[in-house]
Amino acid sequence: IEWANGDLPDFDENDATKRAKELFNWEAAKIGTLRLLFDRVNLSKDQTQKHYLPISAIDDFDPTIPYPIPNPPAAIAEFKQQLLKLPLKQNWHNLSFLSIVLEKYGACLSFGVPDANQECDTALADLARITGAVAAALASDTEAQQLSLIAGHLSGIQDFIYTISSDGALKSLRARSFYLELVTEEVVQQLLAELKLPRTSIIYTGGGKFYILAHDRVAEQVKAKCQEINRWLRTEFQGKIFLASSTQSFATEKVATSAFIEVWESAIEAANQQKTLKFADQIDDILQRKSSYAPCKVCRRDDQRKLQPLNRREPDSVQACSTCARMFRLGGQIMDVHQIVRSRDRWLSPKRLRLKLDSGTIYYSFFSKDDSIPALTNQETSLLVNNWNCKDYEKSRTTLLLLGNYGARGSELEQDGKKGFMRANEFAQNAEGIKRVGYLRMDVDRLGQIFAKGLKNDYSLPKLAGLSRQMSYFFKVYLNSLAKNRETNFISQAKKYSFRYLTGKPRQRLMFIYAGGDDLFVSGSWNEVVEFAFDVYQAFRAYTGSHPDITLSGGISIETDKFPLYQAASEAGEAEDQAKGNGRDSLGLFGTAFKWENWLGQKIKFDDLDSTANPHLSGNKLPELCGVWDFVVNLRGQLSKDHAQSFVRNLLATAQLQEQHIKNKEEQIRDRKKQLLDHKEDLALKALEHDREEIRYYLHLPKIAYTLARLPSELRDREDFKLIRSSLLSPYNAPYFRAIATWIELLNRD
Repeated sequence: IEWANGDLPDFDENDATKRAKELFNWEAAKIGTLRLLFDRVNLSKDQTQKHYLPISAIDDFDPTIPYPIPNPPAAIAEFKQQLLKLPLKQNWHNLSFLSIVLEKYGACLSFGVPDANQECDTALADLARITGAVAAALASDTEAQQLSLIAGHLSGIQDFIYTISSDGALKSLRARSFYLELVTEEVVQQLLAELKLPRTSIIYTGGGKFYILAHDRVAEQVKAKCQEINRWLRTEFQGKIFLASSTQSFATEKVATSAFIEVWESAIEAANQQKTLKFADQIDDILQRKSSYAPCKVCRRDDQRKLQPLNRREPDSVQACSTCARMFRLGGQIMDVHQIVRSRDRWLSPKRLRLKLDSGTIYYSFFSKDDSIPALTNQETSLLVNNWNCKDYEKSRTTLLLLGNYGARGSELEQDGKKGFMRANEFAQNAEGIKRVGYLRMDVDRLGQIFAKGLKNDYSLPKLAGLSRQMSYFFKVYLNSLAKNRETNFISQAKKYSFRYLTGKPRQRLMFIYAGGDDLFVSGSWNEVVEFAFDVYQAFRAYTGSHPDITLSGGISIETDKFPLYQAASEAGEAEDQAKGNGRDSLGLFGTAFKWENWLGQKIKFDDLDSTANPHLSGNKLPELCGVWDFVVNLRGQLSKDHAQSFVRNLLATAQLQEQHIKNKEEQIRDRKKQLLDHKEDLALKALEHDREEIRYYLHLPKIAYTLARLPSELRDREDFKLIRSSLLSPYNAPYFRAIATWIELLNRD
């Protein structure tokens, strides 16, 4: 506010705050434009371009993605005027209000000691928040030489979310993901209450993980509280979910130095080691012989005496355990959750959830925007979902909750008379071409290395918090906006960031089953899921400054609406693994995996090709159309359905012939290598490898020429089709035939 030439109320800083500010050298810190923190990452490929965050407050709802810009933002007068209009004096002692102001307006400004170029990559929001966390940890002993970092991770999330199969599975899966977000939130709330810490002590929470900064000598308290929570988790989830945690003591001065990364890594490693000993303190109880009963038809657990209908509104509904039945009901209540109230003694809404912990029952009540909310007591907390409207935080004990929660509205009515999430059969029926559902899984490549090694010697706790916040914002906030408002967040930015898209239409028939700290699982109409995957990749690359070390890999499975969801998730996971095995930065789709640039046909260069291909292609010129994307765009627009069927059939036959011949050569190469034993060279082996590459790049030419010759002359001889014809005959495009043919076939299939 002083930076904006405003007046601050008078206040006295306590000794803990003074020491925290000294640790982070606030005296030398300056507010300015914010250099993109991702630019500083360097694993194997240094970032050669500079990027800056545009100066703009986060929108109240559905925030626009703040893509970085190549030059420092200039005009900030209007931004300062926004700050001066805030009712800070009236809310000076309201931590909820100050926290949201800091997050909304401080995420785009830098605050720290500038480098030699007078630039800074530490956000005001991150440094101020972490300084507050350190001050809270020092409050009981301002001269403390040791602090503690608490790390926690809910393990088994995938087992809990994915291993279900039943009618209404999509809704149940979305509810399970939402439920685990609340469980993570509850664990954090319990620890903060136990340690008497404010919410500003949270460094990061999301994706089933959390980090809390605390005073020293809290290990036993944390251990006891986590054991209590694990007793509840084992009963509630039959041992599928486990809270792994650790408490790492460290020298106070390390919070502001690069040495803090060692503390961070040690805390994570210690928590990971706990996973191998999960529920060790409950081993006697686990080993006690217990009766088994009819298994739940959804999750297969068999420890509940009495099952109940999954969907009480359907007389022939499958029988389910209490947890699965609760998840199904919850799935119908979270369509438009705007606010969640946490209480220890009452429900405030018919849309609700109860957690029966050892320390007492916790009640969560859900409200949409239009619902009236009763007055809250001082013991109740209000969680506002993806809401940065400062006015809503003028009541104390209100906090922001980030949720990747986009979901298309279907035709089925829930118990409140409102339409709920779109179901799998609706996704299939609304798909273009073949009536199928798509499932997308995606995550950031080498995220652990980015955090552990990416910043080299430039680490500090505020920067680690900044990396975590920016990753979490993309997957929990900006993906919602990308799904809901494609025109604003993608189409309108296409020219500026060279985005590519098949159609410029909204593609909102999607459901976020899970979107966490660095990964996602999305379902929807198959063609829209495929388009969304390419939108996400391109938006993420722009969001991170197109850094060569920060990439995504993903996998997509395409299934009928009756296909078991857990199996669809598994197949999408296998496609993602195939992408990871392709050197990362890839997409697995249609039974194959290529680099994203090969799918998109962007920036393909001779140097990018496999080294074994160079001798076979060095004399050839890159075609004007290269990769998968341009062929799908052009062919689907120029081929009639009749012509498309025969063309696709021949293209697939060509791909299959080529793949079979390559497979035969691979087997011959393996046999030859076994025969070589210790021999260093073998001319026959080299000849086989040469033949394999000749097949890969040239076997298709006669077949493709024949396929093109069978097209009608009025199409074949058109000027705009000549480009397609010459590019198809290029050896560079030989690996893409199956993907091109499959994509066109699915789009044209009735």
